[in-house]
Amino acid sequence: MKKLLFFLSILFFVYQAQAQTWDWGGPVDPLQAKFKVLHYRLQLEFFPQTQSIQGSSTVTFEAQERLDTLRFQLIDNYTVSRVLMEGKEVGFVHQNDLLDIFPVDCTCNEVEIFYEGETPIAQDPPWSGGFTWEKDPSGRHWMGLSCQGEGAKIFMPALDHPNSEAQNGVDLYLTAPKPYAIASNGRLLEISEKENKNTYHWSSSYPINNYGINFTLGHFTQAKKEFQSSSGAKIPMEVWVLQDHETQAQALLEVLEESARTHEKYFGPFPFPQDKIAVVETPYLGMEHQTINAYGNNYQFEPMGKVQYDWLLNHELGHEWFGNKISVGDWADMWIHEGLTAYGDWLFYWEHGGPDAYFEKVKLEEAYIPHEKPVVSPRNSTEKTAYHPEIYTKGAMVIHSLRGVLGDELFFKALKAVAMEEEFAYTTKISTDAFVEFIQNYTGKDLKDFFQLYLYSTNLPEVHLKKKGKNQYQLSLEGIQFELPIEVKTSTGIQKYYLGKTPTLISSTSTPEVDPRGWLMLKR
Repeated sequence: MKKLLFFLSILFFVYQAQAQTWDWGGPVDPLQAKFKVLHYRLQLEFFPQTQSIQGSSTVTFEAQERLDTLRFQLIDNYTVSRVLMEGKEVGFVHQNDLLDIFPVDCTCNEVEIFYEGETPIAQDPPWSGGFTWEKDPSGRHWMGLSCQGEGAKIFMPALDHPNSEAQNGVDLYLTAPKPYAIASNGRLLEISEKENKNTYHWSSSYPINNYGINFTLGHFTQAKKEFQSSSGAKIPMEVWVLQDHETQAQALLEVLEESARTHEKYFGPFPFPQDKIAVVETPYLGMEHQTINAYGNNYQFEPMGKVQYDWLLNHELGHEWFGNKISVGDWADMWIHEGLTAYGDWLFYWEHGGPDAYFEKVKLEEAYIPHEKPVVSPRNSTEKTAYHPEIYTKGAMVIHSLRGVLGDELFFKALKAVAMEEEFAYTTKISTDAFVEFIQNYTGKDLKDFFQLYLYSTNLPEVHLKKKGKNQYQLSLEGIQFELPIEVKTSTGIQKYYLGKTPTLISSTSTPEVDPRGWLMLKR
């Protein structure tokens, strides 16, 4: 728990301290607003000795009009050698990390781009991302990719905006020298051998966000089993670990299974049953990558009740629901990815450690929230603007406070309903406004002032408690124009009051304790 707290508290400062060349998000490029991506077919060969890649990307797209310019993002590190449409070479310009392609006399919906080059090296993955080329304990090559802050343009031509997902998924043909393996998204359909190389064909037909596309190269071994989902589906469950850590594979698989079961209880069935539930050991801490989450926490399991817990694995797995299945189209709403997933981590404490462990976790996390920036950023934010530590901790605390306001029965039903709402899943995008509207409609509660206070401002209500004669206390909340349901502990026990600017008179032979379990963020 202390390690997770330390990780979250320094996250933003480490992230900002590192030089980061690329960003993404912001307003949609007008040229890119004219089409949407349906599918990526990526064929790449990896060269560990030179830390470079070579290959092609075939992009299937859909447009409502004939395009004069087809614009993708691709960083200038790579050299584009040619571009084909309907088997014919077409003109292009590649500069300033943009690739503009000029279709000629065709109504094509597919383009193939050939490129190669040395990969950008991550300075502090995953916060300052790129490729991480390391050696495993036996001195063999080990490569991981992280790009949440940079987007997919650091490894392939892409319509690189959070509102763009490949609607029909991805196919990845990834080639590495023997004996290296490559773990990636979806299901492994084939391993083909040629000379001294292996090509791994991974495929997923689910929509996928750009930074969720991923691959990791290494000298791996696997442990696997079949996971019985609450939906009734039998889903492959796999862990890919370095061969040097083969003895840890089975334990990691058991931790993964327990995390999956816990997430399913609160968020509903695993969202990608036709693919797999998997993690791969990476040379950096971790990141959510659809059906192949990065794991680099060095098997630091800790007991939680009767099970073992790994905060990193649990957190990244939670993103399969919030981040991968339910995604935002504007980084302004990034807290939905991180805050709801962080709250899923707190629920593991609730489920396996019990109420005491849960409330201790909440109080420890809340103590480190600086309340310096609103959880929701301005519209059309870039990733750099929206990414700060409060989208994790305060975002989770908002959900915890919502639980306190609604009560457990209604809250847990609403939480699962959000996670399973088809309107937000896969091909569509969620926003903060849509989230708030859904919660209000589902619960029948007017929560606009609550969400406005905690998501869009840095203000906190201030508790005012005054003694008014013998065994009488006057209690109010300053700084808000509405009332909040708050528990108050008096000499007769805990009772819930609706408190606001107008003072409420409370009887108690001892000094009342406001919000003793810490449901709300208050100035006390």
